[in-house]
Amino acid sequence: MASPNPNSPEEEETSYVKMSTAAVDSRGTDASLVGSHCQYAYCNQLDFLPFRCQSCNKTFCLEHRTEDGHECTQKGAWAARKREAELARHGAGAGHRMRDPVTGHRPRPCAADDCKTTVGTSLHPGVHCDKCNRAYCLKHRLREDHDCANKPPIGARATSAAEAATAAAEGARSALEKFRLWGLAKKQKAKESLASASVSVGGAKKQSNAARLVAVNSLKKTAKGDAKLAPEKRVYLYVEAEATTTRSKIPKGEFFYSREWKVGKLLDAAAKSLQVPNLNNQSNAEEDRLRVFHVEGGRLLEFNEVVGDVLQSGNTVVLLRGVGPPPDLIEV
Repeated sequence: MASPNPNSPEEEETSYVKMSTAAVDSRGTDASLVGSHCQYAYCNQLDFLPFRCQSCNKTFCLEHRTEDGHECTQKGAWAARKREAELARHGAGAGHRMRDPVTGHRPRPCAADDCKTTVGTSLHPGVHCDKCNRAYCLKHRLREDHDCANKPPIGARATSAAEAATAAAEGARSALEKFRLWGLAKKQKAKESLASASVSVGGAKKQSNAARLVAVNSLKKTAKGDAKLAPEKRVYLYVEAEATTTRSKIPKGEFFYSREWKVGKLLDAAAKSLQVPNLNNQSNAEEDRLRVFHVEGGRLLEFNEVVGDVLQSGNTVVLLRGVGPPPDLIEV
């Protein structure tokens, strides 16, 4: 008969293993007896299916086969050898970066600057940005939070600084033109409503003025500003931050400002309210500077103009970056 397999499941799971007839004979037992005596003191039972202890390597009967049953002198030696063998065995993923079983992605650091969060795990699955082709943690998932506009997409052709500046300028001009056309459309609509009011009955014109007053009064109820400013000195405006050229946490709002302010001071207050980075006092480069666009007037406002002279309650102004001074881009 074949000798017992040392790697059999039974041997791996217990401290003892059954011995075959051939194994018994190999220990010097008389072959004619076909069995072996239990080596536990005071037992000496003849067993035709004995067990061998894998710790002390002695033979025992069924009753004394366990380490505790025969008070093994080397108790735990079998378990120690098994533990060392398992530690020395290479794991299934040895030499490979394993994918997270929940997300199915390989762990990687968040692509945001100075962020040490590891994404691609079950705790931080990560969010992929389609624009810059990078993975970010939940804190930096929004494009504004990871400065997406200034990061070239991974896999895209590298562009020079001049090309990047040209693209930014074109984007700014496109945004400016869009708002200029919006202002022209609003002015045309106002002219048409005014003309229809003049040819209709006299009460229609009063209705148009009344509707305008209702809109301004509604704006006054929701607009925010310095409560200490006298009501007669306030100008109530709709303020927006252009998404293509600026990064703002609050895209738009309703505010009131002093009629006596310069447009430059209004710009500083609006940028602070919408949480738009304002570099006008830190950089002279036009691509970094914010400008104020008056939608109803269809033009960029100069920094030194007085708010009360160029704006009235109910108007809309938009903050844009990198569009250049007014004479260079648009007719005033």
